[in-house]
Amino acid sequence: MIVPLDDVLRIEGGQVLATLIRLMGDIDRAEDALQDAAVSAVEAWSRHGVPDNPAAWLTTVARHKGLDRLRREARRAPKEAEAARLLTDDEHGSGHDDRLRLLFTCCHPALAAESQVALALRTICGLTTVDIARAFVVPEATIGQRISRAKAKIARARIPYRVPPAHELPERLGAVLSVVYLVFTTGHHAPLGELGSRVDLASEGVRLGRMLAGLMPDEAECVGLLALMLATEARRPARLDAAGDLVLLADQDRGVWEHHAIAEAAAMVETVLRRGRSGPYQIQAAIACLHGVAATWGETDWPQIAELYVMLESRWPTPVVRVNRAVAVAETSGPLAGLALLDELRGTPIERWHLYWATHADFQRRAGDVAEAARSYRQAMACPSNDTDRRFLQRRLEAISEDAVG
Repeated sequence: MIVPLDDVLRIEGGQVLATLIRLMGDIDRAEDALQDAAVSAVEAWSRHGVPDNPAAWLTTVARHKGLDRLRREARRAPKEAEAARLLTDDEHGSGHDDRLRLLFTCCHPALAAESQVALALRTICGLTTVDIARAFVVPEATIGQRISRAKAKIARARIPYRVPPAHELPERLGAVLSVVYLVFTTGHHAPLGELGSRVDLASEGVRLGRMLAGLMPDEAECVGLLALMLATEARRPARLDAAGDLVLLADQDRGVWEHHAIAEAAAMVETVLRRGRSGPYQIQAAIACLHGVAATWGETDWPQIAELYVMLESRWPTPVVRVNRAVAVAETSGPLAGLALLDELRGTPIERWHLYWATHADFQRRAGDVAEAARSYRQAMACPSNDTDRRFLQRRLEAISEDAVG
């Protein structure tokens, strides 16, 4: 029998770790305890079978492993007191979800913004530094340093593990929304393995988004982010074919989209945009809904999407937004107009992103420059990507090469 420990850790490890951090009050100690429990699970589950509730089993065993470590390491009375608290504390807690508590702890304003996001993705989602580095398009060592600094700061400053009171919520909102969005996008488009290998994270992002919208219903960006995730996730059933290969938006079977989710998202967008304080997530949600309500690729309201991307880029001037804006401009004004926007990003870190080069290649192919398109596809394949994207790029490169020979 194959013990599905990796699956349990991948899907439920974040929740287990969040609970352990609440119990132990220390991220490193909680991670060590979970690792010890995982080692025990390999032997115990092989002999006795997988328990009915693997996550609860891991939490209980890790809790006792952590207690054992504290007792072995204890040299002073405060350590013994901490061990006693760990032994007697309520394992399940109360009130807010443990992951939501951990999310706000990771996004404490005392931490640097980039460290907040990296630490949250590491602890809440169980992503490796490699996964996070690909999400940020930065070196792995940089992510490792950010996470280490954040943990040390939390320990030194004794930052509490809790959802802050209402008056402190606004100052953490930006970081919290960024983390939830990255949780979702990492699940929607996994950086490693198959594209859909982390759909649990997409679901977790939506769940956290609903909790945030319930916690701060008057914050339009909370509602906007939830609408964006719902409208985007609604297209997931059509993103892969029967063989597990990528299906582009233009070619997807829109009949299998989750139209009820798109309708829910569109209603949210309409409500928050009436408030007249449109932020980046609301604008992105509006774009996603325009894609969702279009009956076909050709019927998509590309001029409005292009205008929304101009608005988005003015509020959120990132290279990724520019690439997506270029796609909309290419649909309204032709591939050369799209290329002009992409060329303004030359020499920046976005050149490490495979989708930048894939977009470049598509515009060049449509403009009739087959040789340059093939070169861009090769550049895309030289960048880190998941297996699904890599197969797609290979097929495109082979097709473009055949066209060149023909």
